[in-house]
Amino acid sequence: MLSGQLESTNQVILDHLASSVPLIPEVARHLIAAGGKRLRPLMTLAAAELCGETGEGPRLLAGAVELIHAATLLHDDVVDESALRRGLRTANIVFGNKESVLVGDFLFARAFELMVRTGSIEVLGILSKASCIIAEGEVLQLTTSQNLETPQTIYLDVISAKTAALFAAAAEAGAVVAGGDAEKVAAMRAYGLNFGIAYQLVDDALDYQSSGAVLGKTAGDDFREGKMTLPVIRAYAASTSDEERQFWQRTIRDKDQRPDDFARANELMRRDRIVEACLQEARGYAEAAASSLAVFPVGDLRGTLEDLAIGSAERTT
Repeated sequence: MLSGQLESTNQVILDHLASSVPLIPEVARHLIAAGGKRLRPLMTLAAAELCGETGEGPRLLAGAVELIHAATLLHDDVVDESALRRGLRTANIVFGNKESVLVGDFLFARAFELMVRTGSIEVLGILSKASCIIAEGEVLQLTTSQNLETPQTIYLDVISAKTAALFAAAAEAGAVVAGGDAEKVAAMRAYGLNFGIAYQLVDDALDYQSSGAVLGKTAGDDFREGKMTLPVIRAYAASTSDEERQFWQRTIRDKDQRPDDFARANELMRRDRIVEACLQEARGYAEAAASSLAVFPVGDLRGTLEDLAIGSAERTT
């Protein structure tokens, strides 16, 4: 289902990596050709089809969404100093930070070219706003880094902005470009938003549970960067002694880390079943995403999106 449209969208994406400057497509293809789940363009295409449209507009829009996502990944890997993504060395490691940032800017520009070609000012507004929200989320995350007093509400604000906003916009814009009514547009936005929150909750939990080989990135990156993700927020709150609180203060707040500290962090999280609690919270958002599709007729495509939502909270990679 949607496989033909996804193939067409992939071609749209590859066509828009072209440039007279050879380094640009080389850097972009390093990231995009590595694969990825293509969840955001899939969401755009599915939303459009649920609202009765399968033409060129949704494919152009889906391509724009994936290019925005790729641009944010290039920028994120520079900010986070990441070394691995999807099991491969990141573009910033292979080509350099300046190159990654500038090619990310190029991909943003290409994405807006595609949006303009859809002829929808409303779609342009949705994705422009989402791009601003993503940037705000990244900056907000920087301000919470190493701050053990970060409340869960602020953490949810961060992931709603930096991750869920693009899922929400991808789904909403797909419904809009297809001419969906207000109820269907709102339903798809709710689906994307809740899906995105669930997805990031799982992503952050897996950093303390899976191996690097399974994740396709270095396990423990969030810990080493001092990121205030939900597992750390809850583990610090669950500390039962001064020794444990001092451990988190030293490793996260002060980033004074020793070789066995990540293993110790995992040990504390296993004791208090922190990861399980985070995954349970993710399931709640995934179920909310699936429930939002009730406005659409029962059918294969709706069922696929429902399964995708529930699966987002059960994944291991």
